[in-house]
Amino acid sequence: MIGKLLALLLLLAAPAAAQAQLSDPDRRVVAAVQRDTDRHIALLERMVNQNSGTLNLPGVRAVAEILRPEFEALGMEVRWIDMAETGRAGHLVATHRNLTRGASKHILLIGHLDTVFEPSSPFQRFERQGERATGPGIGDDKGGIAVIVAALRALHATGQLRRMDVTVVLTGDEERPGSPIAVARRDLIAAGREADYALEFENLARDDGRDFGTVARRSSSTWSLTVRGRTGHSSGIFSEGQGYGAIFEMARILDAFRRELPEPNLTFNVGLAAGGTPATIDGSLERVEASGKTNIIPETAIARGDLRTLTPDQDRRIRERMQAVVAQHLPHTSAELAFVEGGYPPMPPTEGNRRLLARLNEVNRLLGYPEMPEYDPARRGAADSAFVAADVDTLAGLGMAGGGAHAEGEWVDLTSLPRQAIRTALLMMRLSRN
Repeated sequence: MIGKLLALLLLLAAPAAAQAQLSDPDRRVVAAVQRDTDRHIALLERMVNQNSGTLNLPGVRAVAEILRPEFEALGMEVRWIDMAETGRAGHLVATHRNLTRGASKHILLIGHLDTVFEPSSPFQRFERQGERATGPGIGDDKGGIAVIVAALRALHATGQLRRMDVTVVLTGDEERPGSPIAVARRDLIAAGREADYALEFENLARDDGRDFGTVARRSSSTWSLTVRGRTGHSSGIFSEGQGYGAIFEMARILDAFRRELPEPNLTFNVGLAAGGTPATIDGSLERVEASGKTNIIPETAIARGDLRTLTPDQDRRIRERMQAVVAQHLPHTSAELAFVEGGYPPMPPTEGNRRLLARLNEVNRLLGYPEMPEYDPARRGAADSAFVAADVDTLAGLGMAGGGAHAEGEWVDLTSLPRQAIRTALLMMRLSRN
């Protein structure tokens, strides 16, 4: 009852003049969301209490099985796409076809089943204090899935879903994609190419109490730098015969990145570095072993980091500049910079994406909610929406509001669940018949 009462208060808090502009179908959808808010919170709790760390393959499948009957009850065709060939569990896809003869646009809804919290994490359970709840993956992205279900249930209950073509793709490896990435994201990309609009349900961006729309996300890719030098007695360092050694060459390269590359919407981090005689990196690519002595010129140095860009052009240009820096070797050194397969592409801000945010703001005005400005893409992480954004207008960040993603204590504002479901359902009604 608490959830229903708060959902009702959210609606009543909007100016009466704005609410008067809602159509009868709009009002019925709003009422349907309100009526089932407690049910949607209970679904969220069930999902959160089922561990689905990316590498917990049975756990990811278990969350999919929690959701399967939710979609099937709406008359949707549900299928599981196994991803054993990529080393991951798989993806859940639910499809609804327009049951009328009227024309409708195809809407793709995107979320993910997995979290960063594996079974070894001590953070495992849903806990609620008033209208704030904590739990592993509660916002990223099980809260987003709850918003999707709530919106679709309201559309179904009011007969609006009958007129819609909708595909839901819930990936099982968003936090740690399987390899090869072309296979891991094959079905999502195909769904994007069939859609007219894509809506993604990662966490809602909220700053100082104001909700924001996400029309762009930066990429996320990994680079590896391997440097070689001519080893020998340290008394010969910098000499014509011995050169500068691997560590000085690595330092030159990384410092040149720092000095020469910075520009708006670009970041590049060095997360791991070591050098010596020898230096090696293990199969996880997350641990370097190095040994050496102060009187030996190091023969090998290794560094790994990430690169985040806003547009494909920026990504291409920065990679070329990084390679140019690497190519300017100090005497008797060599270096190789490789960009690791499997990264996330950028989701650049496009006019089509901005038109989707404008449509959402039309809904906000009808509901009496404040307008949602564009969120700074430099403050958002990468997400699966980037894989479809090249083919379809995309609006991201339509999940629940909260904070602490990827950390113990991750939390959501439960009042944002009905609010986001109402926004989503009314937006889908308008997009489907556009």
